[in-house]
Amino acid sequence: MIQMHQDLLAKAYAAFNTRNIDAALAVMHPDIEWANLMQGGHVHGHEAVRDYWTHQWSIINPHVEPKKFQLDETGQIAVDVHLVVRDLDGNVMEDRMVQHIYIIKDDLIQRMDIKES
Repeated sequence: MIQMHQDLLAKAYAAFNTRNIDAALAVMHPDIEWANLMQGGHVHGHEAVRDYWTHQWSIINPHVEPKKFQLDETGQIAVDVHLVVRDLDGNVMEDRMVQHIYIIKDDLIQRMDIKES
């Protein structure tokens, strides 16, 4: 089960990094709850995620590289992620590790939270 979920999440990260919103949304539950790192809280649903990412990419250029996947005691998947954020001119604004916490439902991403390292 963890391998199947790891593969699902790897597809989502690859789609995000190539700015392929449709491919990323294809692995998300229609009622997705996605952490809004810029404003706090979560955005809800496919269109809200699309709008959030479109806005985000218009002002910054983030890249996320999953480094470690693990199942926690509650059944959530914790992913250690190397986050690099550049401005639109390519200058590094952030370079750090964070942890993404996922809930998978019906073989789709239901919720994503961010835990600061």
